[in-house]
Amino acid sequence: MFRVVLVRPGATEFDQQGRIKGSLDMPLCDHGREQANHAAKDLQEVDFEAVYTAPCESAIETAKLLIGGRKIKNKVIEGLRNVDHGLWHGKLIDEVRRQQPRVYKKGQDSPGDLCPPGGETMESAKERVQRALQKIIRKHRKGSVALVIPDPLASIVRSLLSGKEMRDLWKSETDAGTWECLELCEPATKPQFLFV
Repeated sequence: MFRVVLVRPGATEFDQQGRIKGSLDMPLCDHGREQANHAAKDLQEVDFEAVYTAPCESAIETAKLLIGGRKIKNKVIEGLRNVDHGLWHGKLIDEVRRQQPRVYKKGQDSPGDLCPPGGETMESAKERVQRALQKIIRKHRKGSVALVIPDPLASIVRSLLSGKEMRDLWKSETDAGTWECLELCEPATKPQFLFV
């Protein structure tokens, strides 16, 4: 059995303010550090083979707390970089809701089809993270690994690994500091994309 523990980094100031962070690189705020410490405590008994993170400060800080005294290193993977939200970076989610109600609704109903102005399509982010996941899963066929990645990329990973639809984009932007465990069966029954 192969287990992926999907850890969302603790909150940043933008997360606290309800602003869209996307691929902006920001440190954890005090509350985010508390969230990351809480997740690390929850997961202290898990014997991780590896910890992989997005190349952003909040994910790297969270991963360091998660690793603690374990004898493993944090592996920063460029393919786990968060979605580029283009002109939405720094905007309040409520601003998008008011100024672009149809786009906001699309983010609720079918987030996979969304492309922020001047940003990256969710589909291209999905393809990029899919390639990164293929490499990780080929390397670790058994045991547990942690992926410390922010939303909405974490929701894309969850969708890819579980085979379920991606949930409401705007809800996922508020899940800082949470974690979930995704268990994948034997290679023959894993999602097909993983073994192309």
